[in-house]
Amino acid sequence: MNQVFKALSDPTRRRVLLLLRERPMTAGELAGEFRLSKPTMSAHFSVLREAGLIDADKRGTTITYRIRLSVLEDALLGFAESFGIESSVRRRRSAVRRLLGHKP
Repeated sequence: MNQVFKALSDPTRRRVLLLLRERPMTAGELAGEFRLSKPTMSAHFSVLREAGLIDADKRGTTITYRIRLSVLEDALLGFAESFGIESSVRRRRSAVRRLLGHKP
């Protein structure tokens, strides 16, 4: 959970996740959305991958990233449960999974 919150602490990485929520994107497409160097973007991608929030698929020289919503959902719900928000969290988790097309 610590790696997830470290990843979410940076506004650039949060914006990457928002972009990936819309669709998978290549590293170049994502980098084009920011005024940052490619090495800086690569470092952000690395933090997101280490936290398990994104997957990377490399084909040739192209890397395509996809968000892993289940990891984000589990971290956020686990955090909420640590504060005793258990029963409502479980109901929400079931509702979110249904919305995402997962079986309960």
